[in-house]
Amino acid sequence: MEGVTIVDHPLVQHKLTLIRDKTISTKSFRELLKEIGMLLCYEVTRDLPLTDVEVETPLAHMKSAKIAGKKLVFVPVLRAGVTFVDGMLDLVPTARVAHIGLYREPHSFVAVEYFFKSPSDLQERLAIVVSPVVATANTAVAAVDRLKERGAKDIRMVCLLAAPEGVERFRGLHPDVRFWTAGIDEGLDANAYILPGLGDAGDRAYGTR
Repeated sequence: MEGVTIVDHPLVQHKLTLIRDKTISTKSFRELLKEIGMLLCYEVTRDLPLTDVEVETPLAHMKSAKIAGKKLVFVPVLRAGVTFVDGMLDLVPTARVAHIGLYREPHSFVAVEYFFKSPSDLQERLAIVVSPVVATANTAVAAVDRLKERGAKDIRMVCLLAAPEGVERFRGLHPDVRFWTAGIDEGLDANAYILPGLGDAGDRAYGTR
């Protein structure tokens, strides 16, 4: 699908299999979520612009590549998106972090917003929306809608796992937002959970029900 990248790196796929296992502990789920976040961060930032700068090594003067001043903001969708983004912050500790609190109404599956906080200069930053799963895409679409309302112009979406229905809906409503994921599963069940999926990422990350 145009604009969609499935990250098939062996380490990503290995950890995705581990995190699917219903028998792993809450601690292990969080650790894997953070590790996969770090690995996906490599991919979603692969094309950041570089510029040559002059540096002095212990032995010589040289020119070397450095990120060309691109300012980033990671935008985790609460709850489990916070753990997911922790791995990304290990790689890009200077990035700002916005937070979007959204939950899916259990009957209509409509996204309900309860919290939003972001830097004031969104229009100057590359905003990377981070959500563990994109099922119906209602929360992902709502997150991007909110960022655009606040002036964000350069937005990317990254998730651990997606359903084909969700990817199609997201791309249909936001064709300008590129999409990265570790996998696209078979589809959704009657309760709009991804099959075979990995369950509720928030509950599994924090031991709630």
